[in-house]
Amino acid sequence: MTPRHLYLHVPFCIRRCSYCDFAVTVFPSPPGAEWVDAVVSELRRRARERGWETPWQLDTVYCGGGTPSLLGPGVMAELRERLAELVWWDTVAEWTCEANPESFTAEVAAGWRAAGVNRISLGAQTFSEPILRWMGRQHGPEGPAAAVAAARSAGIDNVSIDLIFGLPRRLERDWREDLRRAAELEPEHVSLYGLTAESATPLGRWVRDGRERLADESEYAAEYLEAVAALEAADYRAYEVSNFARPGRESRHNRAYWEGRAYLGLGSGAHSYVPPERWWNTRDWPEYAARVRGGEETMAGREIVDGEAESLEGLWLGLRRREGINASDLNPAQAALAAGWQDQGWARRGGARLCLTPEGWLRLDSLAVALASA
Repeated sequence: MTPRHLYLHVPFCIRRCSYCDFAVTVFPSPPGAEWVDAVVSELRRRARERGWETPWQLDTVYCGGGTPSLLGPGVMAELRERLAELVWWDTVAEWTCEANPESFTAEVAAGWRAAGVNRISLGAQTFSEPILRWMGRQHGPEGPAAAVAAARSAGIDNVSIDLIFGLPRRLERDWREDLRRAAELEPEHVSLYGLTAESATPLGRWVRDGRERLADESEYAAEYLEAVAALEAADYRAYEVSNFARPGRESRHNRAYWEGRAYLGLGSGAHSYVPPERWWNTRDWPEYAARVRGGEETMAGREIVDGEAESLEGLWLGLRRREGINASDLNPAQAALAAGWQDQGWARRGGARLCLTPEGWLRLDSLAVALASA
């Protein structure tokens, strides 16, 4: 099958944030032309080896990072033109690009919109000056407002804002104020990310050395539930464990992931899934670029998702969505387990569907494993 959803990874950042464990490379002046060459070459290779007839139509395109807005105003138009021999998409398709406030200028917004970008995912994270500095972010508290204004002026009417919760208590973050300020910008979509301390990051080292302490379980849960209540009161519906949208503004690209559809990822660190196979690229940009130039394979690994792994993944993906899973598919032991969840306030029944509540979403991983094992 030809995947109708395309992800392109832009690995470049001005600096690495304290918590970041993504596949990024610090590049003050990213090599945009080389990046376009590389992802187009990788797509050509994938189409040839898989026997995909070109050009085929896409439903969604997502440029993530890293910091795609560092590429400047003209690269997205070049990317679309270069990809046209292999894939194409029309104005109905959702084309999302991630951006950081400091590099999403009016010029970038106008260039992206002219190329056809119609959705922006903006990394705000917080509106607190000292916490932005602690994170290693480059923008100030007013950066998100300026970036949203640039998007609106360029004619981009679908904006998502990212916020991070679960910060160390000592930072005295005003979570309610951050939620208020995000809603005040009237984005169409809000994504929440709980802070984690990955071992290879500066934050991971701080926690390991005892110099920093993350929020405990109760603090984490309280902030998450407060966000769900505040955002739903502002007309943002929680349609997935971490994502909230105004009516009709859910991320179509991310929905493809959660619904188990085929997608293709290009670029360093990108993942792909064409059932039943999943594969992923080498994370290091210089290595990835060198492999592409040399006509070598860029995959770092691959796996077949079937059997118990496929069952667990299906339950996990279903439970993370608002619409949940089909309760009639459960065996008697699973049904009894789910009934217990309802008694504890972790799940609800909506007709034939079993859906987790926000309290249940806080336990998503353990509940999915328990259900798959029952």
